[in-house]
Amino acid sequence: MADILAADIGGTNSRFAHFGLAEGGRLALKGTCWLRTKDFQSFKDLIGGLSNAGFSLKPEEADVAAVAVAGPIERGGVYSAPPFIDWDIDISNAGGLGLRRVLLINDFVAQAWAAVSPVGESARKILKGTSYPDGTVAVIGAGTGLGKAALVPDGEGGYIATPSEGGHASFSFVSKDEFEFEEFLKSETGDEYITGNTVVSGGGLSHIHKFLTGKELKPSEVSERLTGESETLKWAARLYGRAARNYALEVYATGGLYIAGGVAARTPAIVEHEAFEKEFRSSPKMAGVLAKIPVFLITEQESGLWGAAYCGLKRLEKLI
Repeated sequence: MADILAADIGGTNSRFAHFGLAEGGRLALKGTCWLRTKDFQSFKDLIGGLSNAGFSLKPEEADVAAVAVAGPIERGGVYSAPPFIDWDIDISNAGGLGLRRVLLINDFVAQAWAAVSPVGESARKILKGTSYPDGTVAVIGAGTGLGKAALVPDGEGGYIATPSEGGHASFSFVSKDEFEFEEFLKSETGDEYITGNTVVSGGGLSHIHKFLTGKELKPSEVSERLTGESETLKWAARLYGRAARNYALEVYATGGLYIAGGVAARTPAIVEHEAFEKEFRSSPKMAGVLAKIPVFLITEQESGLWGAAYCGLKRLEKLI
């Protein structure tokens, strides 16, 4: 029986899970723990905090720790300096962290693997279409920022995961009202140009609401006030649909597009709104392609942990 420690280190929360193996070698979730990322001064400090949190698995007893982080992975897979966290992560000395063996992956690479895990199998289809088994699977999700990744078929029945930092790319605005919103965001943030992280995220929901109403609210407060007729909801749905459409076209996601991340899981009305579908299917040349791409919503908020655990299991299988 393998003991896998999965971690999903985000700018707001760090989630941990203890996985074992059930009958047939399928992953089985045995326990979870959430810690506030900013309560810790380093990654090593965070691992120490987990040890003191009464978690079901002591980090040093895990057969493998699979750590997903919201940031690019560098130096051959052992280092990351996450843009939304004040400290970096270096796993080159696993023992120094109190771990037996550890691997480091981008958080949306973990979300991509989650799409072909049990939580992906139970995802809710929100837009009809046909998934092709030899097609690329795209994953996009809004949380603290906007994450993207894809699974590209390897020609042997499996996939190769491709990370992305596309959330940091500039966002496209297309109308007079949206250009005014763009200028509003530049004034609010002081940024030279506006990225997907600013527009399609929890913070983006607050920005949209303030632009339309003049009222400054936390993302959770905005979500609580959304109704079917809300202009804020309509804007959020349209802009999320645009981000999803653009990424689906960029990677040619004939294997389907999965939406993950906290915003849609907590407020599914955003991606279920007609403005989302209208924007996602809209293209002067590629409407026919987009009409065939199915879109799924992963409602399990621990999906990143399942994806990380999947990677951890594959690492163990290579060692056995």
